Amino acid sequence: MVQESGGGVRRNESGLPIEPVYGPEALVGWDPASRLGAPGSYPFTRGIYPSMYTGRPWTMRQYAGFGTARESNARYRQLIAHGTTGLSVAFDLPTQMGHDSDTPLASGEVGKVGVAIDSVEDMRVLFGGIPLDRVSTSMTINAPAALLLLLYQLVGEEEGVSPGRLNGTIQNDVLKEYIARGTYIFPPQPSLRLTADIFQYCRAGIPRWNTISISGYHMAEAGASPAQEVAFTLANGMAYVRTAIAAGMDVDDFAPRLSFFFVARTTLLEEIAKFRAARRIWARVMRDEFGARNPKSQMLRFHTQTAGVQLTAQQPEVNLARVTIQGLAAVLGGTQSLHTNSFDEAIALPTDKAARLALRTQQVLAYETDVTATVDPFAGSYAVESMTDQLEEAAVTLMRRVEDLGGAVAAIERGFQKDEIERNAYRIAQETDAGERVVVGVNRFQLDEEEPYTPLRVDPAIEAQQVERLAVLRARRSRRAVTAALDDLRKAAEGTDNVLPPMREALRARATVGEVCDALRNVWGTYVPTDAF
Repeated sequence: MVQESGGGVRRNESGLPIEPVYGPEALVGWDPASRLGAPGSYPFTRGIYPSMYTGRPWTMRQYAGFGTARESNARYRQLIAHGTTGLSVAFDLPTQMGHDSDTPLASGEVGKVGVAIDSVEDMRVLFGGIPLDRVSTSMTINAPAALLLLLYQLVGEEEGVSPGRLNGTIQNDVLKEYIARGTYIFPPQPSLRLTADIFQYCRAGIPRWNTISISGYHMAEAGASPAQEVAFTLANGMAYVRTAIAAGMDVDDFAPRLSFFFVARTTLLEEIAKFRAARRIWARVMRDEFGARNPKSQMLRFHTQTAGVQLTAQQPEVNLARVTIQGLAAVLGGTQSLHTNSFDEAIALPTDKAARLALRTQQVLAYETDVTATVDPFAGSYAVESMTDQLEEAAVTLMRRVEDLGGAVAAIERGFQKDEIERNAYRIAQETDAGERVVVGVNRFQLDEEEPYTPLRVDPAIEAQQVERLAVLRARRSRRAVTAALDDLRKAAEGTDNVLPPMREALRARATVGEVCDALRNVWGTYVPTDAF
């Protein structure tokens, strides 16, 4: 949503000026060879693959998961039948925080914002009848990401799918949780140690798995500008790379499996420029800062989700137009996979019809428009190239400030990123309240009376069902085997051994998500936020 300042100069979401007309003078002294390169070549401004979508479209994911594993499994089957090419799993808050469904802290939250997963039994139901060797699965899970990955591996093994054939992504980006989202468990340093253990484990055993999706999306949802989204996301990425190198890994051994996750807003041109700038910055950082020589290590591969924060409960059908524009921005920006939000998500969980319409939006972009007929349609655009340079400069300036504070973790501990994002969120709220920022249906073009809408609701009986499932699990498993496995996990956490193998065996013995996380809490403690910067 582009705003006007008091002097009439239009500014984009990052606060950078937008010229009414762009011409050749905008790119005076601009070197296409160094700024653009060829598609699929350094600095990857024009995309990470030479052919991009001219060969095949992006992966179409739909983020889904609610209630019980059985209900979510039914939704996944529907999405696959409608043409979804990748699954994206949402977990409920207790699972995200490493708590079982029968703990007092989980009361009222079981199955509400995603699916409840307490053990390998739930994971087996969640993916029942879905060929794990033929589907790409993304799991939005962070602090307990290792557990959900291992549960997925165990279910695959039960189905006869070897770990080497599994393909997907765990978000596993806990640093952004301290900045913007809040579903952290452990302090930053042991969390980074766990991330490095995941990198090593997957390199040896699950080589096709993307071990992290470094996320700017949630920072954007909290109010970050596009420049802040890029800067703080890439700064977190640098922290993960440094952690892996410090653990003895070679950069080219793990960097090709790094991926990113960004938002796509309605400000089409700025978003296209944002994605181009992010690719260029990351390529330079990986080559010059970390000495990566494998081109795949220099590529910024990313998933995009349309901007949930820009959806409105008022006149929700208007969100169909918003999501279409946002999806187009992601595609023109060169995303590798895309989730389009459903138009009713500002009200409640999406209905089946709304989820299907969201997927159809992607399919129209892919098959009814001509945006997939040529690689990087905006290359050479005076406006977009100029905006790309502006955004790159603004993001790099913020990244230097993070580095001056000692890097991402040190800046997080001082509350720097959180404070910067909150300042920007406050600015957005002020502009919206004042009417300077137009939100259709909210502060302009309202209806006198909203049309009635029946949202999808989660059955409150789900919590009791999950509690009963846990009771049955605990009664049937070997308590001695679980206790021994959890003891082995605690010993690994106290030392320097990779914690994933003993964690896997504990889960195989039917230890629950909460029990495994509690074992690590006993060793590593929990994170307590600091005051703002």
